[in-house]
Amino acid sequence: MNLMVFTADFTQFRVGDTVPPLYLTPEYTIKQWQQRNLPAPDAGTHYTYMGGSYVLITDTEGKIVKIYDGEIFYQH
Repeated sequence: MNLMVFTADFTQFRVGDTVPPLYLTPEYTIKQWQQRNLPAPDAGTHYTYMGGSYVLITDTEGKIVKIYDGEIFYQH
């Protein structure tokens, strides 16, 4: 489910906002997006996990492109 707003780190974020630099680091990059049933990230973007939501952000600036509910089921 797509979201427009979520809360993480005691801050409310919306599509178009910029995430803190911490979420641009490799430790916070989700590489196995298929296992989480997320759509393929666009070129120049990647997924991170913030405040219970999967967040698609730009690789260089950390601008929020899309927000997905964290209640996505894993396939077995």
